[in-house]
Amino acid sequence: MYDTSKLRGRIIEKFGSQNEFASTVKRSVSFVSQYLNGHTDLDQKTIGDWSSALDIAVEDIPIFFFTKKVHETEQKKGEG
Repeated sequence: MYDTSKLRGRIIEKFGSQNEFASTVKRSVSFVSQYLNGHTDLDQKTIGDWSSALDIAVEDIPIFFFTKKVHETEQKKGEG
């Protein structure tokens, strides 16, 4: 599962809400929410479209779309 917190933040920063973002990228609010909650994946074209709409540079795409979510138990192991 991917950590979508940076992507969520950028959506709010640029569009004010997931609804406005969904409307701009011509997707349903449900689809955007499903991705942000880890219930669906995005294809390459959609990632490109979303990155353009959110002013995400190509080199920053991995940070926003492919950062693995670290579970709390994994974080604690690394601290010890």
